[in-house]
Amino acid sequence: MKPIEGYASFDGLGLAELVKSRQVSPIELIESAIYYIEQLNPKLNAVIYPMYDEAKKKARSNIINGPFEGVPFLLKDLSTTYAGAPYSKGCKALKNNIATDDTELMKRYKAAGLITVGKTNTPEFGLMAFTEPEAFGPTRNPWNTDHISGGSSGGSAAAVAAGIVPVASGNDGGGSIRIPASCCGLFGLKPSRGRVPTAPLKDIWQGAVAEHVLTRTVRDSAAMLDAIKDVNAPLPQANFLQEMNTPPGKLRIAFTVKSPLGTPVDEECITAVINTVKLMEQAGHCAEEAQPVYDGISLAKAYMMMYFEEVVAELASMKSLLGRGIKKNDVELLTWTMGLLGKACTKEEFASHKESWNKTALVMADFHKKYDVYITPALAIVPPKVGELKPRTWQRLLMNVISRFKLEKMLKSSSLLER
Repeated sequence: MKPIEGYASFDGLGLAELVKSRQVSPIELIESAIYYIEQLNPKLNAVIYPMYDEAKKKARSNIINGPFEGVPFLLKDLSTTYAGAPYSKGCKALKNNIATDDTELMKRYKAAGLITVGKTNTPEFGLMAFTEPEAFGPTRNPWNTDHISGGSSGGSAAAVAAGIVPVASGNDGGGSIRIPASCCGLFGLKPSRGRVPTAPLKDIWQGAVAEHVLTRTVRDSAAMLDAIKDVNAPLPQANFLQEMNTPPGKLRIAFTVKSPLGTPVDEECITAVINTVKLMEQAGHCAEEAQPVYDGISLAKAYMMMYFEEVVAELASMKSLLGRGIKKNDVELLTWTMGLLGKACTKEEFASHKESWNKTALVMADFHKKYDVYITPALAIVPPKVGELKPRTWQRLLMNVISRFKLEKMLKSSSLLER
């Protein structure tokens, strides 16, 4: 079946309006999404689990409503589960794992009228800023398939950018919505902590992870946030979609083109910031170059140690899913090595790193007392080619040596983690 005319040019609210006005039916939209998956996914590898039968059944049910009534949707294969659908988290050992329940967020996606047509690719456990899991292979950028789509919501980003669906889910702990949005030219918002429910999970990655979507328009993101937001979190006076029509006043904007780690920034990334600042100034806002004062290296180290500890917890949770102990070959070598580093971290060290994290949060809170907006490059580099960020042969050899001879404590204390 051919797609409806102009399907890929509509955002989610636009498609929903076609359904509400009975210009198209939900099944026509689902068939359109399936058509584009079949046409585009062989080159992109964005969708790893098609859910066509379930989607068609839902589309024909005549019981769909909500702001995104009948709109095709793709679900990232991480954190949010759909009862009866595969849930692998990008891990080869979990390829046959089937979710038994809908998470709270999945229930809200369904209540918003979205119809899930499949699940999208993600790096193993969402750990990488590029989507190239050994379990499913790399997702490619639809603008240039030689390049990455970002991560960890890279499958969702590629699908939305390609026009397969207007909205797809993502989550973000260290850039996993924002990085792929930047790579694929989308709108990607990481909501405030507690804004979107993560139940039954709680405080994922020490509260760093937030759930939301990737979209082609700002209004879709705002309307989706209205649909899934947690009423227990502080809310704006109006809903988010209505707030889009409220003039913000003259904003105080800080910007920087410098990396907090002192590393180089690509000229294209610098230009993107400068052009954005000029646009904001033309709109009547006040901008100046400024940076919050904190130790970027110490913050990065604190984050990475938290990250390694979370890998330990992830590996431990696999035991109940597999019904046995975890073996080295169950996961990627890099994941296993990060787990070893996490095990080498003491409770005292973890507490110290968490304190450093919290101190930086206070610095940022003070910074935003003066500035409403802080503009920086989303990435310090333009999207590299597929495979360029994967561990090299010598790095894999080093990781095998670390694992074989239990050298993780020596590595943790070496200068390799200080850089």
